[in-house]
Formats: sequence, structure tokens, C-alpha cells
Amino acid sequence: MCGIVGYVGNKSAVDILLEGLTSLEYRGYDSSGVAVNVNGKVELYKAAGKLQNLKHIVEKNYAEISKSTIGIGHIRWATHGAPTVENAHPHSCNCGKVAVVHNGIIENFKELKEKLEKNGCTFRSQTDTETIAHLVATKFGEVHNLTEAVRLATKEIEGAYAICVIHQDLPNTIVATRRNAPLVVGLGEGENFVASDVPALIQYTKKAMYLEDNQIVTLTPDSIKLIDIDNNPLAQHIEMLPWEPVALSKMGYKHFMLKEIHEQPDVVRNVLSGKLRAVDENVSLKEVTLDKEKLRELSRIQIVACGTSLHAAMVGKYLIEEFCEIPVDVEPSSEYIYRKTITDKNTLVIGVSQSGETADTITAVRQAKSKGSHILIITNRPDSTMAREADSLIPVNAGIEVSVAATKSYIAQLISFYLLAIYMAEVKGACDLGDLKHELIILPQKIEKVLAHKEDIQKFARKFANSKDFIFIARGINFPTALEGALKLKEISYINATGYTAGELKHGPIAMLDESMPVLSILMKGKVYDKILSNSEEAKARNARMIALTDSEDEKLNELFECIIRIPEISEILSPALTVVPLQLLAYYIAEFLGKDVDQPRNLAKSVTVE
Repeated sequence: MCGIVGYVGNKSAVDILLEGLTSLEYRGYDSSGVAVNVNGKVELYKAAGKLQNLKHIVEKNYAEISKSTIGIGHIRWATHGAPTVENAHPHSCNCGKVAVVHNGIIENFKELKEKLEKNGCTFRSQTDTETIAHLVATKFGEVHNLTEAVRLATKEIEGAYAICVIHQDLPNTIVATRRNAPLVVGLGEGENFVASDVPALIQYTKKAMYLEDNQIVTLTPDSIKLIDIDNNPLAQHIEMLPWEPVALSKMGYKHFMLKEIHEQPDVVRNVLSGKLRAVDENVSLKEVTLDKEKLRELSRIQIVACGTSLHAAMVGKYLIEEFCEIPVDVEPSSEYIYRKTITDKNTLVIGVSQSGETADTITAVRQAKSKGSHILIITNRPDSTMAREADSLIPVNAGIEVSVAATKSYIAQLISFYLLAIYMAEVKGACDLGDLKHELIILPQKIEKVLAHKEDIQKFARKFANSKDFIFIARGINFPTALEGALKLKEISYINATGYTAGELKHGPIAMLDESMPVLSILMKGKVYDKILSNSEEAKARNARMIALTDSEDEKLNELFECIIRIPEISEILSPALTVVPLQLLAYYIAEFLGKDVDQPRNLAKSVTVE
């Protein structure tokens, strides 16, 4: 979800905006911009590419820009529209008086755009964000109050967003609001700040207020006013920002796990950044040294991992065999190291670990390395022990993951396997994967759509929170997703949950089914859809309580399933990167309803450093 910074006070706004954007540039976005009020007029300065390009533009106009004491800034990852200057934020209305920056996704922007165009608005970009600027300007023309205009506009907006708005006629006012996207206010003396993350604020203030969903804040140099979407005044909960970096990262969420689930769109963007630039360009993995000759010599691939990383590896096996036609074995590291393993110089061994310090996996890759195998490591810690053992490395760039139950590191590992499989296929010249690359690029906004509708999952979680057992079923590439969904539920709620291939249900596990047993079917459109639908009907015939996770609109599902979790349509091959998100949320909300310690479940640790 991009990065936002806003400032109103008594200093040069553009200096603070650029410093704030610099602190958020680790997200790796592809355009940036600022809007400042200079001599009573809102001026936009935008650039495609790295933030440095914007800084060069500002430097050329600094004498005038530096006079402004109010402004908003943004760094962007392109979703709606290419990464061009025209599509970069901030966006403005036709008259240029309103400027808006936005993180998230406006689901109904097409409907809003058609309505606004009929009313005379002219659009200059391909973004969903520009609809906000026109909508706020329209409302302002009716009510002549910026806070009220933003409040009325958000009542018409559907989706996930963090929004900051300024108006030319109000040179000392910023209005900001959020829904399913982080936004924090920093409080100063004669100045106030707003940003999408704490690093943009910490050098200026330690007093902060985290906005909650549908809250609207109005900032001036000397005041902060907070209301809800129904215009009711709200009390302000001011917090002191601690120095400890891990504590800083919670961003007002109740648990780190929930915050880290919501970070996943940005995690995908981070993993793709610099590696997948465009559909018509080859994937670039600079630290992977497998060339065509080495790939031609490979007779097999072995992947070793533990826990959640093992499930990512199982998806990786499916992808590599599908795209590259090289046989792949996946095995828990804890088993691999205690048997006679057959590996040699013609074997690629891939070790997967969030921390890079998993003892079993370290031992496994060292055993394989001693036999001459090429070692490729996928890890969140490029400075780890496993990374130092690597011949090739894919750092997953998920950032610090505090919650013991892995979420964002899992999706980062998945995306890394997609990139690796595509890279290997392209090196071999095996197949054209342009469609998949396109889908990877737009995957973050599909995840944001799932997160924007998490209330439905929360409702289903409450319904099943008292279950003693839980079964997840799937086929093909989503079987690992069933295992991961079951693992998440076990880890944090302590409910006995099990994942099965759907075809195996009738070979024993079906004996457990009765009216007390929930069965969740991962039912994505594709070559196994009809088969798993049939398996679901078998479970329903044994009175199981049926839940569907699907991208299908098939009306037959309404009769078969008690609850249906619908997600955006996606190709079957990429679906594991989307289906896992609602399962993470389901596990989280069930554990929360049960009063469990979500971030630190009993008997577990984040990094398992013993065999």
C-alpha cells in the first residue's frame, strides 16, 4: 500500500515530506510526488522512478517550494495505470484546488468515475485515486467544508484506503482518514504530521495517535480534531512512541499477526521489486547463479524446509515441475538429515527458512553441500547462517515478522518460488509465462480486496470458534494451502485441525465426519474444481458443516455450503498466493474470539535453533 506523508506547521513542508518519503522508500515504489500550497495555490511536483528523481525536480524549484508550510507526499507502486508521471500521486480535481494522496484500492472507482464524468469531471490518469480528488471537490462545492466533504466522499467509497487531502483555500489544513490501511498522526509544537508508518515521523515527534477505521482527522498547526464517519466527535488516544524498533512496528493493530497479515500486499511488492519489472522482460534474480548449462546438467531438485516454509516448498515443487520439467522432491529437514540422502553435483538443493537459522535445515544444506550440490537459499535474513552457506540466494524482503505464526514471510516465500520457477523456465527457454507475470504484478491489489472484506471472515470465525476439530481439503496446487490453513489454526487457537487432499477424504478421514465437524473446501476454478466439488458433496452427505473458499459464482454452492468465503478471480496456478490470506484471517479471528495469545502461542518459538 504505498507510502504517505503529510505536514502542516511552521517549517518548510517539502523538506519534511522528502525526508519522510525517504524513510519509507524501502518499500521500493516506482513513482513519487508532493503537493504544497505555494502563495495561495496548490502546486504538484511528481516524478516516475526512484524518489531521487522527485528530489531533483524539487531542487530546481526549491526557492519557491520551500516557502510552503503545508503539504502532502506519496510514493507509489503502480496498480491502476502504469508508473508514469500522470499516474503518480498526488492527484487533483479539474480546478486544481484539491490535492489527494491515497494508499489502498477503491473497488467502485469505475462506477464513481462514470458518475463524475457525467457531472463534467475530466480524468487525466488511469488511477482509481483520481476519483477521490474529483469526488471531494464535488462535495466541497456543496458544503464548503473540507472535513465534511471528505466525510461525505468516504460514504460513497468502497474498498481499502488511507487518504490525505489539502485544499487551496485552506492553507493551514490537512484532512485524513483510513479504512483497512494504516495511518498515524504525529503531534508536535506548532506543527502536526500524518504518515502511513512511524519511520516518517520518529525524527520529529514521539507523540502519536493511530487512526482507526472510518475515523477522520483534521490537522492544523495548532489543533487536531477527530470524528467518526457519522460526524460524532471522538476522544484522542495519544501514545508515546517507544525507541524499540519492534514495538514501533505494531501500528495500532491489536496483534502483530493482524498487522503482518495486512502488510502482505506490500510484501509481495517488495519481493517483486527489481526482479519482475514488466511482462515482456525476463525475471532478474541477481544472486541466483544458475545458468543454462547448470540447469541442463541438473537431474533433480531437492527442497528442504520446516513448518510453514515446508508448505511454501510444496507449492514450489508444483511450479518447478510444471514450468521446467525437472523432478523435485520436498522433504522436512528433520527427516532429510537422518536418512541416507541421494544427492550430488547434478542436484540443486533449495533450503527455505524465514530466519535462516533453522537448525535442521542448516544441517541438511551442509550435508548436501558436502556432496557437491548447488545450494540455493530462500530466507528473510540475508545475513543469516543459511545465507552464508548459499551458492545462490533469494532474500524474500518480508521485513521483521514479530508474530510467531508466520504469515507475511510465507507469502514472501511463495512469491520467491514463483519468481524462481519463472526464472528457471526463461533460462531454459521452456515456455512463455507472460500471463502469469501480469497476474503477479496485480496480485497485491487482489490481496487488498480480500483484506477489505475481512468482516465476512470475522463473522464466520465467530460461528466456528467453538469447534473442537477442523478439516481443510483441497487438490493439486492448493493442497499445501490446506495444510497451511490447518497449521495456522492449530498454532494459535489450539483447535485440532488437519489438511487432506480431498480425494483421500473417503479413504479413512470421512469416518470422523458428523454434524459437529467443519470441513473447509478450497474450491478454485480450474482443472480440479469439479472433483473437489464432488468430494465436498460426499462430506455434506455425512452431515459435516461445509465452508467454501472460492472464486466461483456457481449458484450450486449456495445449497451445498453453510458459509462461502469468496475471493477475487485468479488463475489456478497463482491461487495459493491468494487463498492463504482468508485462511490466515480465519485462524486469527477464531484465536482472538477464544482469547488466545495470538502473537506468542504456547510451546512455540519464532526461530527453531535446535534439531
